[in-house]
Amino acid sequence: MPEAAASSPVNESAKEQMPTMGFLEHLEELRKRIVYSIIAIVLGFLACWRYAGNIYAIIQRPIMDALHRNGLSAKLVYVNPIEPFNLYLKVAGMAGLFVASPFVLYQIWCFISPGLYRNEKRYVMPFMASTIALFLSGGYFGYKVVLPQALVFLIGYGKDFQPMITLTEYSSLFLTIIVGLGVIFEMPILVFFLALMGIVSAGWMWRNIRYSILFIFVIAAIITPTPDILNMCIFAAPMVALYVLSIAIAWFVHPNQRKKRAGKKES
Repeated sequence: MPEAAASSPVNESAKEQMPTMGFLEHLEELRKRIVYSIIAIVLGFLACWRYAGNIYAIIQRPIMDALHRNGLSAKLVYVNPIEPFNLYLKVAGMAGLFVASPFVLYQIWCFISPGLYRNEKRYVMPFMASTIALFLSGGYFGYKVVLPQALVFLIGYGKDFQPMITLTEYSSLFLTIIVGLGVIFEMPILVFFLALMGIVSAGWMWRNIRYSILFIFVIAAIITPTPDILNMCIFAAPMVALYVLSIAIAWFVHPNQRKKRAGKKES
């Protein structure tokens, strides 16, 4: 009986659906995907270089508004002649990464997909759409909510002094908040893959929700640019909501739940 089960058509079809690759083939595939991604990012950088000034005008809007609200001169400074050029390089590079992100994400999926069953590969379009949407949502949340709140607090706290905010310092703060929140908003995608491979489950995440919320607030306290509790809560609130969403995702894609749904369909 075990031998018959092992050689059943279902098991044979499952083996056919799961292609195997050697270690060197994995390395070659990884190298190819990295090269393609780098080429796409370089092309995106070149396409955005011409508009770097316009892009930076959008980037500096939060700091300009914060300075205006506190009656200060709305102008940033630089202490090295090469700083403006480096700033535009950084801006064009960041914009190029955003432009090339759909192609880069597709390359990531192409590298991962050989390790998935054929029926699991249908997740490619939801994966790409949700990854881009979550990253942009995190960046937008940082641009519209977190960064303005942080700047108003910090500049208002030091209004008795004359600020000399440099281009480099502000761009670093901007990238830290925007990119950091964009990455944090990818939590459901990470949980999706961990649950898909059976590493985590919805039950385990729910049982440890108290520790997870504590850890989220610790992370929020570390990455928030201001020491006040309000900004820490602004950082932590979407992370808690994403964690709850991730529990639902883990329940839906975990292997045990997929087997239960498949059993119900067969019966």
